[in-house]
Amino acid sequence: MADAASRLVSVAEQLLGVPLPVRIRAWDGSQAGPPGAPVIVVRNRRALRRMLFKPGELGLARAWVSGDLDIEGDLYTALGAVAALLWEHDDDADGRSLARAVRDPATRAAVRELIRLVGPPLPPAPPREEVRRRRHLHTRRTDKRAISHHYDVGNDFYGLVLGPSMVYSCAYWEDGGSLETAQRDKLELVCKKLGLKPGQRLLDVGCGWGSMAIHAAREHGVSAVGITLSQEQAALARKRVADEGLTDRVEIRVQDYRDVRDGPYDAISSIGMAEHVGADRYLDYARDLYDLLKPGGRLLNHQIARRPQRDETAYEVDAFIDSYVFPDGELAPVGTTVTMLERAGFEVRDVESLREHYAGTLRAWVTNLEGSWERAMRLAGPGRARVWRLYMAASALAFERNQIGVNQVLALRTPDSGASGLPARTRLWNA
Repeated sequence: MADAASRLVSVAEQLLGVPLPVRIRAWDGSQAGPPGAPVIVVRNRRALRRMLFKPGELGLARAWVSGDLDIEGDLYTALGAVAALLWEHDDDADGRSLARAVRDPATRAAVRELIRLVGPPLPPAPPREEVRRRRHLHTRRTDKRAISHHYDVGNDFYGLVLGPSMVYSCAYWEDGGSLETAQRDKLELVCKKLGLKPGQRLLDVGCGWGSMAIHAAREHGVSAVGITLSQEQAALARKRVADEGLTDRVEIRVQDYRDVRDGPYDAISSIGMAEHVGADRYLDYARDLYDLLKPGGRLLNHQIARRPQRDETAYEVDAFIDSYVFPDGELAPVGTTVTMLERAGFEVRDVESLREHYAGTLRAWVTNLEGSWERAMRLAGPGRARVWRLYMAASALAFERNQIGVNQVLALRTPDSGASGLPARTRLWNA
């Protein structure tokens, strides 16, 4: 009988209908596949059972998070090859491709061979890092639980990944700059777009570890309120504020945006927050922010976007991201975001894409994580560390390939007079 790796390659190529672009090393030590290609390590039969009972992305993710599946060689090359196979062989929405495959005798033979390789067909329990997928309700309770899952991993772990800036959003890169410099430049870009001046009030929605509020208060003399749903974030943010001597000008709250009642503010920054709001609640979110601004006040909305679909009703949240990374997170096309802001009353004045900047940011975070891998596993646990490595590397590829983007939208609560207060050349902040 052929070794396990050869059998796996044969089955995979029969099911996919194309040569396998990666090499396989199986649990029995055997290897097969194109020489020099990235190596997918199948450590045990349990990895196959995970993929058999959850075909596609989620089954692969479960095998990866549990450590049943690994990659040798360049992570990005391997992920690119595997992702291309998943995208190119995704079933039609109505299941016709799957139906045709099931009727094909060769395909049925390949599935039988896979079942023989798998052994007793009992589905393994999902890794403990997985969140049970559910309908996205976006109540105060479910939003708090989702935020806690993602952000309450440990401040030391995030410090390892993000570096001293503690900014968990897209940086703004200049040639040859460091991650810390690029994150400072991003915060400064936001401040310039908002036109911050001494004495103004800034609300930072989804403030993370306080970096935006601290930068705005220290460099532009504003009074800032930062809100988050994460207790761990708030604790460290308050310490950082105190260390900077800014407790008289920066307040960090554990508070839902729906509960902020102390407007009006001169400016609002929402950086990497709106992805958590949910499509059903986005218009309410935009209206809440509009109501918190004084006439002439500005909103800077920094948000990841997906490509629009021909049939928007068919959109589904990515299974791996929803189950392991951002429970209840939803992406929208940038056009939808602009429309919602306008429906809420805002005048949209500028849209800037930072897609390539986020790809570089994610690669820098992966480098930080891999450079302290043993410590990362001690801090967050092996499964959670593997989740973060996979999602950040895969997201970097998605930004590079224009599957997702990120945009800064500058919007204005235009006063009745129509005077925007903006310069005639709206890109002066880049001069």
